[in-house]
Amino acid sequence: MDQKEELLIGIENVLCLASDLVKEVDRLERVEEECKFLKEQLFLHQFTEPERKVFTLALDGHSVSEMEKILFKGRSTIKKQRQSIMRKLQVSSMQEAIQKMREICSNMYSENGIFSYESRRDFI
Repeated sequence: MDQKEELLIGIENVLCLASDLVKEVDRLERVEEECKFLKEQLFLHQFTEPERKVFTLALDGHSVSEMEKILFKGRSTIKKQRQSIMRKLQVSSMQEAIQKMREICSNMYSENGIFSYESRRDFI
């Protein structure tokens, strides 16, 4: 085999390796996206259904008084659920909880990081 043939075989091998690397990068990107999704799902499932409802209303900017009327629950119940949400997220205010939720779940929902109406309905 002459030098020209060896060079062509070498180039062919490099191209095959490059193709394999591209495929592996694509696979790893899909795995990474799936891991993000699973992490977000795990995060969301730590809340009870009543907590998710309160949190969704908080994300929409509703006050405790408005939540009482919408959910037909007492102020103390809503405050307890808010406290539970803050404890689970290890934050000291609902504003911090909202910010943390938006940061963690921004990939899962709209491109600008703010929950869309449809995604909030899924959260409930």
